[in-house]
Amino acid sequence: MLRALPRALRLPRPWRSNGARDCASDATAGGHEIQVRALTGPDQGADLKEREQMSAAEVGVFVQRLRGLMNEIAAFPAPTIAAMDGFALGGGLELALACDLRVAASSAVMGLIETTRGLLPGAGGTQRLPRCLGVALAKELIFTGRRLNGVQAHELGLVNHAVAQNEEGNAAYHRARALAQEILPQAPIAVRLGKVAIDRGMEVDIASGMAIEGMCYAQNIPTQDRLEGMAAFREKRPPKFVGK
Repeated sequence: MLRALPRALRLPRPWRSNGARDCASDATAGGHEIQVRALTGPDQGADLKEREQMSAAEVGVFVQRLRGLMNEIAAFPAPTIAAMDGFALGGGLELALACDLRVAASSAVMGLIETTRGLLPGAGGTQRLPRCLGVALAKELIFTGRRLNGVQAHELGLVNHAVAQNEEGNAAYHRARALAQEILPQAPIAVRLGKVAIDRGMEVDIASGMAIEGMCYAQNIPTQDRLEGMAAFREKRPPKFVGK
């Protein structure tokens, strides 16, 4: 298995947005944000009423494409944060599980409720939830189709942070933005390689995981950012990482 790892651990190209709206809080952040909005009209998207009209073959294709989308989000090279301010049921929670970090309003409602509708999670929920919470707890939540609020989800470790909802209904979004601002100043190559090491390491035994970590570390050694970080520490100043 390890013979295939070097190619699999090749560092992805840095992500660049293409025309995304700039939502950086200040000019120094220089970042962009992908805005996801609910669609309206004939394109308002997936729900059970829509799927009820599909044939068995169409359902299979639909779920396969949805599963592929979740896998692409999980494999995104930069850190991803899910902000849950309202309902995240079924596929909504599967989308959040595909992200690296999750933030929820205390009043948010989430769960893999598919079994209450004669279904089972089909977009990664049966695989990502046990990796997040452990097998026994994931089975309990999926078997029962239980719904959790943000506070309960935080107590179980399903979300990283739970915050009180505000009047605008976007408290989780703002907490997710604050969390992103904590990540933003850090060395981008080191962050991306850290994500690769964790994600790939979780799929293998500890010895193979240590080998993955070693290969990721080796890729970071020749970077300018590593030298900048050490120089900044020696000179007692904030580092200026450039992603090289």
